[in-house]
Amino acid sequence: MTGPAGGAPDRPARRLRLALTLGALSGLGALTIDMYLPALPGMARELHTTAPAVQLTLTVFVVGLAVGQVIVGPLSDAWGRRRPLLAGTALYASASAACALAPSAGWLVGARLLESLGAAAGTVLARAVVRDLFDGPAMTRFFSSLMVVNGLAPVLAPVVGGQLLTVASWRAVFVTLAAVGGALFLVVVLTLPESLPRERRRPPRLGGTLRTFAALAADRRYLRYVLAAALMFAAVFAYISGSSFVLQDVHGLTAQQYGLVFGGNGLGIVLLGQVNGLLVGRVAGERTLLAVALAVAALGGLGVLACAALGLPLPPLLACLFATVSMLGVVLANATSLALAGHAGAAGAASSLQGLLQFLVGALAASAMGVFGRGSAVSMGATMFLCAAAALAVLLAGRRRLSR
Repeated sequence: MTGPAGGAPDRPARRLRLALTLGALSGLGALTIDMYLPALPGMARELHTTAPAVQLTLTVFVVGLAVGQVIVGPLSDAWGRRRPLLAGTALYASASAACALAPSAGWLVGARLLESLGAAAGTVLARAVVRDLFDGPAMTRFFSSLMVVNGLAPVLAPVVGGQLLTVASWRAVFVTLAAVGGALFLVVVLTLPESLPRERRRPPRLGGTLRTFAALAADRRYLRYVLAAALMFAAVFAYISGSSFVLQDVHGLTAQQYGLVFGGNGLGIVLLGQVNGLLVGRVAGERTLLAVALAVAALGGLGVLACAALGLPLPPLLACLFATVSMLGVVLANATSLALAGHAGAAGAASSLQGLLQFLVGALAASAMGVFGRGSAVSMGATMFLCAAAALAVLLAGRRRLSR
């Protein structure tokens, strides 16, 4: 099939509502991380603790977000998508409220762990619902439409968090996140029907889940697209980890100027994601668009490395950064669609393994960059180039194997 699957919304208004809902659910992790980053120093002071103790709340959240996807995804293949989504959004809202009331750093760490598990449900199940409802280019176009919210979340979240801190304490950030979680719970209750029919569900058995993961790990086609997406995600993760040091400390941008650059690159993700939705199935297929996007990203990463190594001025560096980062929307939409295409019966498990690998590869890239100094422009450029080039190599190697 190349059009909507059974049960897919056929009216533009319903499709828009579904895209906004699933986009918000899938962007919950990024929103929760980025909105509270400006509040970290104030949190340490008010809770009378150290900066590493407060930073542990970020580490715990990222780990919980990755592990939670592996738990929720297979469960949704057995129970359907709606019940885990309701439980996840309810847990997220409650845990965010608990963060706002935290009397100590230990309380905050525990509440952040619960909050991450709730956010994981939205992240993994948004992809699974899309796979339940769409096939082929229609699925890719819908994944591209989700990039509108996914791209805006990391851009707007730090701005909103910073503005909240001008009028209230860090606790207001978590009150806002609790309100977002509560609103999403109501949206799921009122507007999101079950997308996985009972006849397509699998019995909730540990042995069956392990066999499903083993089958996914043995599926070279699935792994090729998942690894390509994960490596591209790692390239952008290197940019997120190192760009503030490079652009502010090395090139002298102010915090406001850096925010504009960061926002512009986020807008690039949104715009290129929408261009991908217009092109796929009309001008080119998912594999072709994925290969072109990875090639552009690798060239952009090489340009970032060259700018850093040769000490070139800021404009060419910004152009190369935009070329790499903006390709994320194209890569994720096409790679996710291709990876999930052959796993309609285990979309939850397939989506969860993809999410786990993205975080693992991204964390490894950040760790590798840290060995050479997180504030080094050369280390950031080298990591971005190597990750994007490796993603392209994985994709092309798979193509050569198929052609043989």
